[in-house]
Amino acid sequence: MADVTRLIEVIEPEAVALGFDLVRVKLTGSGEERTLQVMAEDPATGQLIVEQCMALSRRISDAIDTFEAERGELIAGAYHLEVSSPGIDRPLTRAKDWANWAGHEAHVSLTEPLGDHRKLRGIVQGIDDDGIIAFEDNKHGRLDVPLAQVHSAKLVLTNKLIAATRPLDMSGAEEIMEVPEDISEEEKADD
Repeated sequence: MADVTRLIEVIEPEAVALGFDLVRVKLTGSGEERTLQVMAEDPATGQLIVEQCMALSRRISDAIDTFEAERGELIAGAYHLEVSSPGIDRPLTRAKDWANWAGHEAHVSLTEPLGDHRKLRGIVQGIDDDGIIAFEDNKHGRLDVPLAQVHSAKLVLTNKLIAATRPLDMSGAEEIMEVPEDISEEEKADD
């Protein structure tokens, strides 16, 4: 299995060179069914459009190839590279995510129990300078969760989150043609 820390060291400079923030790097699967998932965002929009994903994917592929040619294998065997935007129900991976999404609902899985609690669901209250997340759990009330103890966390898709999320870039949407349902197949072919 590849060392994710080493992968981040190779991938993050490529994201930064394009003006993006790296959100998450994750290697999943086994054997020939492995996927290297890279999630990044443009700080101006909180997302990446298709062209930005493609540009980052090319840079990451080149950087990994260069690393492996100079220093040896970074990822053993074959894998699929998947570059994406974090989406609306994004993962919370960095301290700034916990600050930016305060007031929103999240699912949290901990590396070790906090008291008797390993899985949490509730409202993110924020994070302090020491990396302690203030979290209002639906069942257990207010908890102080060390960021280092978070295994994974993801925002819950709610109406409040949708309202707070910037509209997705609709580049290319003007090329989509809508065809009314009452037009026959022959009329569609004539257009």
